[in-house]
Amino acid sequence: MNQDLKLPETAKILQGTDTKKAITVISILSVIAVLILFWLIYFKPPASAEYMWIKNLSALNASLNSLSALFLLLGFREIKKKNYSRHMNFMLSAFITSSLFLVSYIVYHHFVGDSKFMGEGFVRPIYFFILISHIVLSVFVVPLALASFYFSLSGKFSTHRKVARWAFPIWMYVSVTGVLVFLMLKWFG
Repeated sequence: MNQDLKLPETAKILQGTDTKKAITVISILSVIAVLILFWLIYFKPPASAEYMWIKNLSALNASLNSLSALFLLLGFREIKKKNYSRHMNFMLSAFITSSLFLVSYIVYHHFVGDSKFMGEGFVRPIYFFILISHIVLSVFVVPLALASFYFSLSGKFSTHRKVARWAFPIWMYVSVTGVLVFLMLKWFG
């Protein structure tokens, strides 16, 4: 089956790039992002300046995660219908909202630092299970999403499908649990 006939030209924008170099760049960027976030949340003291709009960023982050999950679902629906152009638009939208989330998340934690969960009783282990699984899987979202985009935009669609089979559920889980963590912090914080 020749999918190239139905795909938009932009679906092959990276065609001809060296896969090994691309994966190396994706890996390096992913490691750097994880290390910066880990340092930012767990080691860097919060900035001393206080701005009123900073406390609203956690709600913005949850909204961006919700939008990302919605775009992922819509993109999944479109690929099942073999509507490649709409699939690509929704996946790009999911990537943009996740990228905006990451920027907002970094700004928020630069000023606020680590968020403490104050809930007690049965909800505490539930929260920490969700949080820990969210954190662990979020480490894999960046390289999987970037690799998935690379393989798609370079015209390597069979490899793209293989990577996307892992990227989609992990990205979806991280987006949804990000919203759950926010809600649990609000309800029990």
